[in-house]
Amino acid sequence: MNRAPSVPADWPAPAGVHAFTTQRHGAGFSAAPFDTFNLGNRYAADGDDPAVVARNRAQLVELAGVPSTPHWLRQVHGTDVLRVETPAVSDAAEPVADALVTSTPGVVLAILTADCLPVVFAAKDGREIAAAHAGWPGLSKGMLEAALDAMTTPAADVVAWIGPAAGPTRYEVGKDVFDVFVAHDAGAASCFIPTRPDHWLADLPALARRRLVARGMAATDIHGGDLCTISEPERYFSHRRDGRSGRIATLAWMQP
Repeated sequence: MNRAPSVPADWPAPAGVHAFTTQRHGAGFSAAPFDTFNLGNRYAADGDDPAVVARNRAQLVELAGVPSTPHWLRQVHGTDVLRVETPAVSDAAEPVADALVTSTPGVVLAILTADCLPVVFAAKDGREIAAAHAGWPGLSKGMLEAALDAMTTPAADVVAWIGPAAGPTRYEVGKDVFDVFVAHDAGAASCFIPTRPDHWLADLPALARRRLVARGMAATDIHGGDLCTISEPERYFSHRRDGRSGRIATLAWMQP
C-alpha cells in the first residue's frame, strides 16, 4: 500500500502498471524553502542538503512500497532517453537524461519536476512503460516524441498520463516560447492566450497532446494535465512561483 503523500495517476492503466506523483508535505525532512518532502536539487548550487534529499528518497521508498530503488536522472531539458532493464542499486548514480524506458517488471522509473510536465507512458498490454520530463525547452525539442519513439510499442498502442505541471491559467511565457512552438506547428497557436504585448499564457498539457497525437497516439489515450503546480503551494513545489524550490517526483513501474 502506498503511504507516501501523493497523487495517483488518473488514467486507465493496464493491469500491473502503477504511477503517482508525490506532494511536498506529509513526509520528508527538508527545511524551507524545500520543505519538506523535496526529492531533487542534489546538484544545484542553491539547492537542498544532499544528505537530507537522500533521507527523503529513502523515506519515499519505504512509504510508497515500491519494488526497488527508483532510477533517478540528472535532468537537463534535453531529449536523451535511457532504457533500464535492471533495478537501481542505489540513488547515488544519476545519469544525464530526461526520460526512461523499461520492459522489466519491478524496475522503478522516476522523474523530477517543479512546473515542467511529468509524462508517464504505458503499453496497453502492460509490457512496457516510460516516463519523461518536459518543460517548454524539452517539449519544443521533441522530448515526448523521443520517449515515445524509444518504446518498442507502436504509438497507437500506448496510453499516457500527464501529471501536475504549470497550468494554462498561470504559466505566462514570452515571444521566444510562442515562436518556437508555432514555427514547428502553426496550429500550436491555439494553445496560447495573449496577456500583454509579446506575452501569452501557455497550455503545456495541450501542447504535449498535439505533439503526441502527431506522433501517432490517439487523443483519447492521453489523460491528465489538469493539476497545476503554480496554483497549489500546499501540494506542489513550483519554480515559477517560488524561485528556489524543491522537486516533486513522478514514479512509475510494472508490478513484478
